[in-house]
Amino acid sequence: MTPAEEVALGCRVLAAHGNADLVWGHLSRRDPGGTDLWLKAAGYGMEEITADRVVRIDHAGRPTGGEGRVHLEHPIHTAIMAARPDVGAVVHSHGEAAVAFAATGLPLRPVGHEATLFWPPDIARFSETGDLVDTPERGAAVAAALGDRNALLLHRHGLVTVGPDVPTAVLTAIFLEKACRMQLAVASAAPPDRAGHHDDPVEALTKRDRCYGPRQLADAWAYLVRSLDTRA
Repeated sequence: MTPAEEVALGCRVLAAHGNADLVWGHLSRRDPGGTDLWLKAAGYGMEEITADRVVRIDHAGRPTGGEGRVHLEHPIHTAIMAARPDVGAVVHSHGEAAVAFAATGLPLRPVGHEATLFWPPDIARFSETGDLVDTPERGAAVAAALGDRNALLLHRHGLVTVGPDVPTAVLTAIFLEKACRMQLAVASAAPPDRAGHHDDPVEALTKRDRCYGPRQLADAWAYLVRSLDTRA
C-alpha cells in the first residue's frame, strides 16, 4: 500500500468512527523516502478521501507531490514530525466529545478501558489558544505541549494523536474520542464526588498493557478496515 493509500484508508476509518467534521480535520503519514509527509487534501470530508486526494508536502508546507490543496493547519503535522522522529503518523480531528471535554479543563479519568491509554498521568493539553494552528510558531508550541505523549487535547478545538504508523494514530484518535464521550456521559449522570472515584493508576497501567498491545491493536485495525466494506 502506498503512503497516499494509507492516509486515505485512515481518513475513511476516522470518519466512520466519530472523527468527521464536514471538510475539516486531517491525517498525515511520514514519507518513508525522505523528510516530506503525506497529508489529506483540503476541501474534502474524511469519508471522501482516496489516494488521489492526498498531497505530499515538505516541512514548510509546500506541495512536493500528489494532488490537492494543503490544509492551513499543516504546521500541526510538520512540527510534530520534526520534533518526534518516532512519529510516523499524526491525526487532528474535531470529534464532538473531544472538543466538549477539552473545553471543560477537567482531568481525563479511566472511566472505561479507552482512557487508560492516556492516563496516568493526565492527558497532555494545549491551551494557549482555541484558534487554528496555522503558523510554524503555533505548530512548535503544540509539539512542545505534546512532548513524548501519544495524544493531546486542544482547548475548545479538538484532539491530536500520534503513532509510529497510520493504524496506531487512527486507533488512538478513536479511543480518545470514545474516552471523552464516556466521561461526559458519567459526569451527566453521577454526582461529582462519585464520578471517577475508583481511579487506580496501577490497574489503569495493567489495562493499558493488556488491552492495547501490538496484537490487540492489529486485530482492532483489521476489524475497522473490514467494517468499512460493510458500511459501503
